[in-house]
Amino acid sequence: MRQALSELVYEDIGFEDLTTRALIPPGLAANGRIIAKEEGILAGLDLAADIFHEFSVETSIRKYNGEKLGAGQVIMEVSGDPRNILSVERTVLNLLMRMSGIATLTKEMLDKAKSANPEVIVAGTRKTTPGLQFFEKDAIRSGGGDTHRYRLDDCVLIKDNHLALVGDVAEVVKRAKNYVSFTKKIEIEVETMDGALQAARSGVDIIMLDNMPIKNILNVLSALKEQGLRDRVMVEVSGGVNLENIVEYANTGVDVISTGYLTHSAKSLDMSLEIQK
Repeated sequence: MRQALSELVYEDIGFEDLTTRALIPPGLAANGRIIAKEEGILAGLDLAADIFHEFSVETSIRKYNGEKLGAGQVIMEVSGDPRNILSVERTVLNLLMRMSGIATLTKEMLDKAKSANPEVIVAGTRKTTPGLQFFEKDAIRSGGGDTHRYRLDDCVLIKDNHLALVGDVAEVVKRAKNYVSFTKKIEIEVETMDGALQAARSGVDIIMLDNMPIKNILNVLSALKEQGLRDRVMVEVSGGVNLENIVEYANTGVDVISTGYLTHSAKSLDMSLEIQK
């Protein structure tokens, strides 16, 4: 994690912060405040503090991950060499703003879904920004959502392209069970009633109904229940879920709603750093 943060910082700095080094002499001390400029949910605070500490900047925390922010509220106070503060300012703010935007959207989606189904889980997908996937997933957690898979080694998720190559639901599940540890869950993505029933009979842990209309989802849930299979599996829906339709999906009674909307459609939360000599 420390290496990843360091790479983000030095990607922005390059060899040196030309402007700051040219204008600000060594030996000065300064204080600063990071301020929220709009309402939202905070995420990424610990990462911001880690970056500052790596550059010998002291921090004083005023808000915590998962807390609601109001416009004008102070999130963190910093003190130290202004050259160091200014050199990492943009990277810190970019991370905080991006992650807090994801957390804010996650909380909004979660509140809508739970108003219809208090037990439903709202999860992110791997539609994340390369290099930022851990940070974006962590932001989903701060917003109250579920991270789903961080990486490909978290669990088995059999998708349509795997099925296209193997050709049989029972066979792919058998191969997965023979290969992975008992500690890893097995999930399969299906698009039809027949595929869902085959998957449940094959002993998977989770069935993902991919891009399936609401009517079809209800039919699958009903068929699983009628055949005594519903309690054997978690049922997840994914594909095309957004703020406008998440309540419809939650109303079906599925266990999990996963959506890339949390990351690919989140707006960064506006923040600023104000510094004083």
